[in-house]
Amino acid sequence: MRYVIIGAGAVGGTIGVRLGESGHDVTLVARGAHLDAIRRRGLTLRRPDGDTTWRGSAVDGPGAEPLPADTVLVLTVKSQDTDAALAAWADAPVAGGGTAAQRLPLFTAQNGVANEAAALRLFADVHGVCVWLPATHLDPGVVVANGHPHPGMLHLGRYPSGVDDVDRAVAADLTTAGFVAPVRDDVMRWKYGKLLANLGNGLQALLGRDVPADLQDRVRAEGEAVLAAAGIPHTSRAEEAAERGGLVGHRPVGGADRAGGSTWQSLARGAGSAEADHLNGEVVLLGRLHGVPTPANAAVQLGVRRALREGIPAGEFPLAEVEKLLA
Repeated sequence: MRYVIIGAGAVGGTIGVRLGESGHDVTLVARGAHLDAIRRRGLTLRRPDGDTTWRGSAVDGPGAEPLPADTVLVLTVKSQDTDAALAAWADAPVAGGGTAAQRLPLFTAQNGVANEAAALRLFADVHGVCVWLPATHLDPGVVVANGHPHPGMLHLGRYPSGVDDVDRAVAADLTTAGFVAPVRDDVMRWKYGKLLANLGNGLQALLGRDVPADLQDRVRAEGEAVLAAAGIPHTSRAEEAAERGGLVGHRPVGGADRAGGSTWQSLARGAGSAEADHLNGEVVLLGRLHGVPTPANAAVQLGVRRALREGIPAGEFPLAEVEKLLA
């Protein structure tokens, strides 16, 4: 199969380079300075065991030529960019007739749990991916992947549930590329568990590494409460730890540990948007629907939006201001 990776950032860049290295036909989709750098000198993937540079097709969107019928679309943009990416690719023509939304499988390798439903409004064949992949993208043309001994674990399955031959084939390709790729008929249960783990991303983006433990506990507790009220199943910390085992750990790259998570990276790059409204905001939404107070997650949303609006650097939002928002 051929792969189009829509969003060649930390996650998409790692997946794309590893698939390309293992002999698969890969096209990376990027924009701006990152796209220019990939076209000029390739995409460099820095890893604990050394660097490699992938050189191949890089585009900013679908072209006039029809996509081959054996193409798999892998959506790896941040959740706030999902709607624009889906709209851009849905009507891309496919060889033999029809459009991408009608004929091609779409895999959502993204944080959050709203992307799959958004995709299913347009695409007939949607597959969820629960992403455990510690990587960083701050500089054009470079992705740092700290995962070791495997670069990441990617659970995948049909949305809303089930498994098919496409899942198995993609999992096999990811496995040859070095990933751990379990196929699950309940992939959304894993994604809701990952959502709970991601609720601290916004706090880290605001406060850096020194996030008070009680704040971390509060945002997660609210998340668990709203999922219980909504009757939504999710994996537990113990189940996730047992699944990862020693398969995906963190190792320094070039003597440096991973600087920060996905939301921290958005602020550090000055991206102009961040995913808190689709992580903490998901908890707030469910809380409002089911009558569960979620003040801590609402405060994180407000804080991240303020940091973006005022240009406050990653990790430099005053703790006292966070406490005011909580009050």
